[in-house]
Amino acid sequence: QVQLVESGGGLVQAGGSLRLSCAVSGRASSSYAMGWFRQAPGRAREYVAAISMNGGNRYYQDFVKDRFTISRDNAMNTVYLQMDSLQPEDTAIYFCAAALSTMTIVTGRSIDYWGQGTQVTVSS
Repeated sequence: QVQLVESGGGLVQAGGSLRLSCAVSGRASSSYAMGWFRQAPGRAREYVAAISMNGGNRYYQDFVKDRFTISRDNAMNTVYLQMDSLQPEDTAIYFCAAALSTMTIVTGRSIDYWGQGTQVTVSS
């Protein structure tokens, strides 16, 4: 059974940065495309970023381009989301996701595994 455990969330002022981590266990992370989603209070979960199995391809939702960077270290079975220039509208629970294809992450359909989420709060 694959498990995803996020960490790195917290409270930050607008304009600040956070780095989220997602530790993968139960199977090599290189077996999966990985991604990040977020869910703000009262809103549906939304796709944020995706990265291919070998890290060669990265995709971003328009609202985080040039601010967020997704990366992975398959030797460490960990995926990261570097978030810069954070704004109050980025406040949400951030979830890590694993799937057998990058496009599955991008579309958000048939995700194989989800983490439990980590709270990110950006104050104005």
